[in-house]
Amino acid sequence: MRIALLAPLPPEKNGIADYAGHFKAALEADGVEVLTPLAGCGAEPGAVNARVSSFDWSGVDLVHGELGGGRLREFHALELLRMRYPALPLTATIHDPERLVWRQAKLPRVLAWTERFPGLLQQAAVVLNDPFTLRQERKLAHGMNRLFTLTGLGASCLRQRMGLADGRVAVVPHGNLDIAPAALPDLDVMRLLYFGFIYRGKGIEDLLQALARVLQADESLHGRLRLTLAGGTAAEMAFGGRNDYLDELRELIGRLQLQESIDWRLDLPREEIAQVIQQHHVMVLPYRESQKLRILGEQRGTSGALSWAAACGRGAITSDARAFAEEVSSGNGMTYAQGNVEALAQALQGIARQPQLAAAWADRASSIGRERRWSSVGRRFHEHFAELCRQEPMP
Repeated sequence: MRIALLAPLPPEKNGIADYAGHFKAALEADGVEVLTPLAGCGAEPGAVNARVSSFDWSGVDLVHGELGGGRLREFHALELLRMRYPALPLTATIHDPERLVWRQAKLPRVLAWTERFPGLLQQAAVVLNDPFTLRQERKLAHGMNRLFTLTGLGASCLRQRMGLADGRVAVVPHGNLDIAPAALPDLDVMRLLYFGFIYRGKGIEDLLQALARVLQADESLHGRLRLTLAGGTAAEMAFGGRNDYLDELRELIGRLQLQESIDWRLDLPREEIAQVIQQHHVMVLPYRESQKLRILGEQRGTSGALSWAAACGRGAITSDARAFAEEVSSGNGMTYAQGNVEALAQALQGIARQPQLAAAWADRASSIGRERRWSSVGRRFHEHFAELCRQEPMP
């Protein structure tokens, strides 16, 4: 089988590129030839059009895209392919359901002038234009042979928002690397880890405030409860962002007097990720739903960080944002109400006072990690693709 993969790939640094790199390797290990027609192609519609037009699609059995917030290059390529090759099977993994890409490449001319005024005015223009964006997303969704999500909740929300029939969306959980197990560190010092991209909406301020509350309430935990912030930065998905967020976090750490309790591991090399995760007891993901994006829809995806936690055999404390509750519902962690700093503080205090919980979560996470190895995930996708290639073309 020969498929074309439309996706960002490493060395591009974002969650979807990381996923797509492992996805490609897993399919190739299962005997699938994977072509990457958009490699080196810019996101401008003209560049995408030229690349799609110049590529020889005659030997491709199926095209698979990786779509998420702002992945307009892949979205536009799939639109073009559906128009030009109606018999070619098209599939995509939707990383940020209940929407496909959440915004258009450019605002229409009547609203384009707002792009000169970033902020509330531009955001209002995005909202005003959203019915047209949603119509475009639904048109592509109905033209796809099958869509995939990483969680059951994501699939349900995507079907409902896109108006898709049952059977048009399949669930294949996020794949995990096959990482050698490592024993938990000594439980005398509870080591917490935030791992992932660091930008607004991840709730990192909540985590810092919760940690400060715990340490203020129980002085005996000073030196016995530490937090590492590890990851890189990325622009906000639909509305753009500022570049001073790390400075704001450092200022907040100073105001909360947490300097002696925080470690930083920014720009963590890929080859050190597993080692760093396994040097900690529990991953903490305090995400908040974006209030700006909530105007456009509910995010019901998951996080690549959780797949790393499972692969490395570590439990997680997460907010109930996205589909996290589903991902830690198997005895591999716990959730709290997003934005509730006191609830998060209680969770941190609980794990510090009952470190054996971290051991129980780690055992279950290790089992999940083995179940979701990329080799198994690649095989499942291969089976889906083979089935679709045997079917009659869509009407």
